[in-house]
Amino acid sequence: MNSLAEFFRPDIAPDTLPQLNKLTAAWPYLAVFVTLFRGGEEEVLMRLLVLRELGGRADAPYWTPQEIAQRFAYLNDTKLNTILGRLREGDLLVYDSDSGRYALSEGARVALSALATLLDFAGDDVELGYLTSQVAAGQAVGQVSEEAMQHLLARLTELHDEFADALESQSEFRIRAAQHRLESVWRWVQKSTDVVRSLTQDERLTLTTLTQAQAIALAQSRMLALAGTFERRLAQLAAQRVHLGNSGLTSTDIADFLRRQGSAWLSSLANGPLALGVEPAFLSTPELGDVAEFELLGRERARAEDSTLPEAASAEAADAPEVERLLEAETLYDSLLEMGLQLGPDNDGFPIANAVLADSYNETAYRLSLLSLLGDPETSNDASVVAALARLPYQLAGGDDILHLDHPEVATLSDARLLANKAG
Repeated sequence: MNSLAEFFRPDIAPDTLPQLNKLTAAWPYLAVFVTLFRGGEEEVLMRLLVLRELGGRADAPYWTPQEIAQRFAYLNDTKLNTILGRLREGDLLVYDSDSGRYALSEGARVALSALATLLDFAGDDVELGYLTSQVAAGQAVGQVSEEAMQHLLARLTELHDEFADALESQSEFRIRAAQHRLESVWRWVQKSTDVVRSLTQDERLTLTTLTQAQAIALAQSRMLALAGTFERRLAQLAAQRVHLGNSGLTSTDIADFLRRQGSAWLSSLANGPLALGVEPAFLSTPELGDVAEFELLGRERARAEDSTLPEAASAEAADAPEVERLLEAETLYDSLLEMGLQLGPDNDGFPIANAVLADSYNETAYRLSLLSLLGDPETSNDASVVAALARLPYQLAGGDDILHLDHPEVATLSDARLLANKAG
C-alpha cells in the first residue's frame, strides 16, 4: 500500500480520494479475493473447491488435519498441502493451536457467501439476477447500497438498448431472440419492481437513493412498453413474408435453414448455378434513380441545413404606458363625460347607442362591454382609464326591447339608457 502514491500525480494525495479510502478500509476483505484468484485458472478453481468444501460443514465448522486429509483423499497430497498453505498465508484458513483444528476466517466466510449468491444464478441472466438480489438484500436489512442500485440501473438501460436495437434492425431472427431474452429476465424485472416499490415508501431514504429508485422504475416501465412492441413488430414481419408457391414454405423458413448451415456447405453453392452472375431484374431504373438522388443530393442537403437556434437577444425596450393605452376606452370616457354635461334636470338619461355605437362591430362590442364596469367597487384604487370610466356616476336602466339600426355592421342594439346616478 505504500506504493500507491506512484500511481498519482505529484500534487495529488491518495488519502484525499473518498473512493480510494473506501477501498482501503475494506482491504482485509479484498485481500481474501486476491488470495483466491491469484494464479492460473486451475489453481483458482482448486482453491475455491477446497474452501467451499471446508465451509460447507455448518454443523461442525472445525477441521482436524486428519479430517481434511480424509475429505480430500481424491487430491494429490502435495497439491493439497500447497492449497492449504496458500489459504493459511492469505488468512482464509485459521489454525487454533490449543485445539489443533482449522476454521475459516471471517473474510473467508464473507467471500464464500458472495460466491454462493453468484453461483446460484448460473444459467440464468446472472448479472441482472445478482444485482437485483443485492439491492433486495440491502433493502431487507435497511442498508441499501447506492453503488448496487447504480449497477442495476445501468444493466436495465443496457438491456433496453439491446432490445431497441433488435427492433430497429427489422430482423425477425434478432427480434425473436430479443423477445426470448426479455422473457428470461422478466422475473427479475418484476422482482426489482417490488423492491423499488418498497424503497420509495421508505421515508429514511436519502434524496440520492430515492432519485436512483425512481430512475430504475422508469427504466423498468420502458422495458415493459417493449413487451407489446415485439408482438406487433413480429406480426408486421409475418405479413411481409413471401410464400413459395404451394410448398407451405416461406422466405423466413429458407432464411432459418440457411442460418443453420455451415460455412463450407454455403460456399459450395457457389460452385453450381450461383457461380454465374445474377441479373437483378427485380430492380427498375426509376427506383434506382430515386435512391441515387437521395444518396447524392438529398443527404447532402440535409447535412447543409442550418438547424441551429438563433442566439439569445434581449427584447426591444417598449414604453409601458404607450403599450397599455386603451384608445377606445378613452374615447368612450370622453363621450360619456360630454353627454353627462348635456343631461337635463329631469334625468331621463340618454340611449347607450349614443355612447357605444362606432364605425365597426368590434369597436361597438368593446365599448358595450365596458359599460358593465360602471359602479364596479374593485376599481376604487386603480388609476387606469378603465377604472376612471367605471367610477363615472351613471347606471344602466331599461334594455327590455331591441333597436333595429341602419348600420353597415351592427344590425340591432339594446334600447337601454344611461341615467345619472343620484347616489354618486
